[in-house]
Amino acid sequence: MLTAEQNELMTRTGPGTLMGNLLRRYWIPILLVEELPENDCPPVRVKLLSERLLAWRDTRGRYALTDEFCAHRGASLWFGRNEEDGLRCAYHGWKYDNTGACVDVPSEPEESRFCSKIKLKSYRLVESGGILWAYMGPPELEPPRPAFEWIDLPPAHRYVTKRWQECNYLQAMEGGLDSSHVSFLHSGELHTDPLHRGTKGASYQRDRRPKFEVIESAGGLKIGARRNAEPGHYYWRITQWIMPWYTMVPPYGDNALNAHAFVPVDDENCFVWTFTYHPTRPLSASELDTMRRGGGIHVEFIPGTFRPIINKDNDYMIDRRAQKAGRTYSGVSGIAMQDAAVQESMGPIQDRTKENLVSTDNAIIMARHRLRRAALALENGMAPPGLAPESQRVRSATFVLPFDVPFAEARREELKARAGVAHTSI
Repeated sequence: MLTAEQNELMTRTGPGTLMGNLLRRYWIPILLVEELPENDCPPVRVKLLSERLLAWRDTRGRYALTDEFCAHRGASLWFGRNEEDGLRCAYHGWKYDNTGACVDVPSEPEESRFCSKIKLKSYRLVESGGILWAYMGPPELEPPRPAFEWIDLPPAHRYVTKRWQECNYLQAMEGGLDSSHVSFLHSGELHTDPLHRGTKGASYQRDRRPKFEVIESAGGLKIGARRNAEPGHYYWRITQWIMPWYTMVPPYGDNALNAHAFVPVDDENCFVWTFTYHPTRPLSASELDTMRRGGGIHVEFIPGTFRPIINKDNDYMIDRRAQKAGRTYSGVSGIAMQDAAVQESMGPIQDRTKENLVSTDNAIIMARHRLRRAALALENGMAPPGLAPESQRVRSATFVLPFDVPFAEARREELKARAGVAHTSI
């Protein structure tokens, strides 16, 4: 468990907090590129790490991420006119360029140069892999662009969504580090979901007593969960955790790889990004249809929003009859919403002083330690881990090994992203 002070450090990510300072040193996925579809399109409200911002795209196609509020009297610039290479406040006409610099104050004489003294807070916003990424840290310390495998694949090889989740980012992320719950919470879907059923890996989940081996990597952790397979062999599920909030989900059969990012909106809400991608082939029409209908680890959305149709306001549409009959273990439909339901049930910010951890929680313990250690080290001028491109070019995997063969040594190369080479999965 954590002390109250440690839990506070880990979960608070607003401006000036230790964890907030750390998270601002990474590129952050904030929007799908289609949310700003064309030059001079309407701006989009963005709340990120408890800061209220606007994302927009100017006449020349340059992306901008600026303070939501006009420096004059605080009106929201979401009502503004996006035109002629700038965003003009609808209240009194003050205008700002894509860097947040004020370029026009109509009520003041031009020779006063008043507007040269005004500048909104602004951050870098770039497009890569169909995603808009923000960098909120010191400009002189901007890291290399994100290098995750799905970014460089052809668009037909990937499917990316984001969903609103109503809890702190940490408890959502910790669910992604925990392979032991798969044998319980998701046990029904492993045998009914089109992207899981019929695979050998799904059948091995019947062993509900996994043993964990967790190894630090350059950018995070390699998390090995082993279960009994055929005589003399273990079935291994290898999850990659990449600082500060990425988890790479172990695959099933020839199905695509999956990864998540758990990005804080504020201290009580996050966006869960889901990246589904195949290194060597386009995703099929059947796969895409399944995911759009809430299969795999995706969800169906309330039209025009990023909020799932299944949510806490309707008790996650829990079906007690299905639960009792064994069709789903929890009564909640869909892998993603099963995770969300139990994570949101902990409250907006879980009280970790009351938990009782066991051996299957070792990955969670180590990830907390590494995040906390990195936040404290940053205060002493040490650069965070996980910024280098090579630390992001990794894969999850599933395989079977003899009892006496360590997973990290036997399958070292298969835990790296290799262009044109299929991932390892059973």
